[in-house]
Amino acid sequence: MTYFFISALIALFITPIIIKIYKKNNWLDYPEKQKHVKTTHSKAVPRGGGLAIFFTVLIAACLFLNIDKYLIGIIISALILTIVGFLDDIYNLHPGIRLFAGIVAALIVVGSGIGVAYVTNPIGLGIIELNNWQISLNILGQTKTIWVLADIFALFFIIWNMNIINWSKGVDGQLPGFASIALIFIGILSYNFIDDPTQFNTANLSFIVAGAYAGLLYWNWYPQKIMPGYGAGSLAGFFLSVLSILSGAKLATALMVMAVPTADGIFTITRRILAGRSPVWGDRGHLHHKLMDNYGWSKQQIALFYSGASLLLGILSLFLNTPGKIAAIAITCVSVFALLIVTKIRQHKKTK
Repeated sequence: MTYFFISALIALFITPIIIKIYKKNNWLDYPEKQKHVKTTHSKAVPRGGGLAIFFTVLIAACLFLNIDKYLIGIIISALILTIVGFLDDIYNLHPGIRLFAGIVAALIVVGSGIGVAYVTNPIGLGIIELNNWQISLNILGQTKTIWVLADIFALFFIIWNMNIINWSKGVDGQLPGFASIALIFIGILSYNFIDDPTQFNTANLSFIVAGAYAGLLYWNWYPQKIMPGYGAGSLAGFFLSVLSILSGAKLATALMVMAVPTADGIFTITRRILAGRSPVWGDRGHLHHKLMDNYGWSKQQIALFYSGASLLLGILSLFLNTPGKIAAIAITCVSVFALLIVTKIRQHKKTK
């Protein structure tokens, strides 16, 4: 946990510098100008959280981790997401541009050799192999083997989580809190495989990224001085996905600690498609919006709820087997779905 605290301190000192730079250049999110229905803040705030996370992780990784092909691929991909996040902070990029950048970032890490070779069979004993279908290519005199199913699965898993987690940053302190907790549990589980040399980087990188979000949380807590922005939002899903893959395909664990934002994301996509709207275009129908608008929750209560849910599910993940984790994910999803459906019905009745 030493890396966690050092990383948190780095983020604590880097973030106010970024806040100052954004304010000096007037790179602020003005709610009166950005009159989007999803907006929850009432004062102009910078959105530079992605820069704080990236530079914290970069500095700590260079100081403490072994440089290997996986870490290089991760840092390059994180840099792409950070640059796009920075541009989005200033210019409000189209969601399609952000999605394309996320695909490129995912392709880079998968190309570096990060794939899902197997998953635990959720309905029986043993594992399901995903590395049987392989294609060998000769690239610049070197043979490159593509594990088709493993790479496709990894791509989908990374891109999905980058977008889903990014949506759960609507109120002060929401995203950095649950992201930090989720990453801590990924790090803890990585130590189960610490005899594998590659797990040194995985476990400690998990704690480094967790510390970066903990440091950002201090400045993002109500009343926020900085927002995560697309940069920190997409990086949270990116790091959680990649590190869960590297930690021994702990995909069920990752989905479990992210169960609440995942359930909200599934419901949101379904709701938007059924309404004939783009699944990636923002609205005010997320869980945090409903808790605030329909149940009177404060921003602090919502942030604590998300962090508390990740903490509880993370603790359970240490004791449950794969079927148990899937059951916990299902129960969480059904609970979130039920709340959102009931809220939607109540809203519909009030408008009649």
